[in-house]
Parts: sequence; structure tokens; C-alpha cells
Amino acid sequence: MRRQLREEPLSNHTSFRIGGPAAFYYEPETREEIRDLLLQCKEEGIRTAVIGNGSNLLVGDKGFRGAVIRLGEGFGAIETDGNRLKAEAGALLAKLARTAANAGLSGLAFAAGIPGTVGGALVMNAGAYGGEMKDVLESAELLLPDGSVRHFTGAELELSYRHSNIPELGAIVLSAVFVLQPGEKEEILAEMKRYAESRREKQPLEFPSAGSAFKRPAGDIAARLLDTAGCKGLRVGGAAISEKHAGFLVNLDHASAADVRAVLKEAADRVEAQSGIRLEPEIRFLGEF
Repeated sequence: MRRQLREEPLSNHTSFRIGGPAAFYYEPETREEIRDLLLQCKEEGIRTAVIGNGSNLLVGDKGFRGAVIRLGEGFGAIETDGNRLKAEAGALLAKLARTAANAGLSGLAFAAGIPGTVGGALVMNAGAYGGEMKDVLESAELLLPDGSVRHFTGAELELSYRHSNIPELGAIVLSAVFVLQPGEKEEILAEMKRYAESRREKQPLEFPSAGSAFKRPAGDIAARLLDTAGCKGLRVGGAAISEKHAGFLVNLDHASAADVRAVLKEAADRVEAQSGIRLEPEIRFLGEF
């Protein structure tokens, strides 16, 4: 076991830099340790939550009264085999995209700026710039609640916009295989550079956040609706809708989870009053609020 801690502040493990403590916090080094932890917690009636980079997550101010299992550096291996990449769940998407580009493989440039892990990206079918994980996923290796391991195709995981059935399965992503297309290394790297420049220009990267605050509604764009409803700069406590990009909710100054939830509600209320559309949070919630 790489780390095992009691009452570990989860603000140390999320991109929002918000959240109370986990009663138990583990960073396993092997698959066997993950399986044994899950089975032990199940036997003892302890709730579990698995996190990667914590980049799309809001943890409650009271923390999580259970066991948090983080798949990090010990699960970050990436292998190239022809036009396929196999990546462990803890591999960072940015590293996956760079590995693909350096191998002259096209299809993952969209992922270069997403600050998450492979496992987390599959759980929510992460995407950007017109690409998403389901476009390139061949199969994923999941650890099921009974301790067994099974391979699932993308179709079996029911990937759709910011959704998979992995949470419903109660499963943990261990690894995934991606099928890519041959491409020119320099062209792929140039595409990644354009996306990076666009992010720096348009997104509030200087503040802690969880990325896009709301999912894209059918036929529209969340940021446009938020801007039209006058939500830019909307602030409660230390949390606010970014002045730079209305789609981002940022931690300006020691925000609490309660601050974030209040901003989310007020922003959604304003948009609904103005357009009749109720925005759904893209941020995932964990713990007691």
C-alpha cells in the first residue's frame, strides 16, 4: 500500500481544492490491494469511493465518512501496440494524448488538456473540441463488486454524452484499450497546441475549478445560456461563475462546498427563468454537505 491515512482532507486531492476529510484514505499499489480493500469494506459495511485526479469532483464540507481509494501514479502505465494504446486507469489523459501523438496516432488530441485520468474519463465519457472517449475506446477492464474482473466494449458501457453505466455497475476501471488512426506526428502536435492555446485564452486556468460546471443542454450551449442570463461574476462566498468563461465555476478565495452548491443553484435558477431550460451539473458530488 503506497499510502493509508485517517481523516485525510480531500481538498488535497481535488482540482477544486475543496472538501472535508475522508474517514479512510488509501492509495493502493496493486490490483490485489484494490480488490482486497473493496471486499474488506463491503464486509465491514464501509462505503467506498474511487477517485483519480479529482478534476470533476466536489467533495462536501463534512467530507466522506467512508473509504476513498485513489488510483494514482502506481496505475499510470501506457503501452503502444500498433494503432492501439493500452492505459491503466490512473494514467493522465494529457500523458495518453502525448504518447499517442509521439507514436503518430491520431484521435486523442482532444484529451490533451483534460486534467483527468483514464478511469475518470471513461466513467463520465469525457470530451472536448468535438471528441470524446467513446470515439476511440475499444474495451475497458473493470473490477466488479464481487471481486471479479471483466472486459467490456464501449457499447456495453453505454457511453453517451458525459455518461456511462460504470457507476450503475458499481465497477472500478482498471485499464482501457484505445484504437486510433495513423497520422502525422507534427500535425497532431500542432492540433494539440491549438487546443492548448484556446484553453489558455478562453478558460480561467489561473483559479481552481472542476472544469465545466454544467452539461451541455440539447440544442444549446451552457456557457451561452449562463452568459445571457447574467451569470458571469455571480458569486457566493469564495465561489463564482468566471468572468472569463461563463461555463466555469471557480474557487476564487477559500470557497466552501456550500458556496459552490449555492452558485450552481442560483445560476441554474437564473437560466431556467430566462430560457425555460434547467441546466444539469456536470460536476460530480461526493460526501456529506
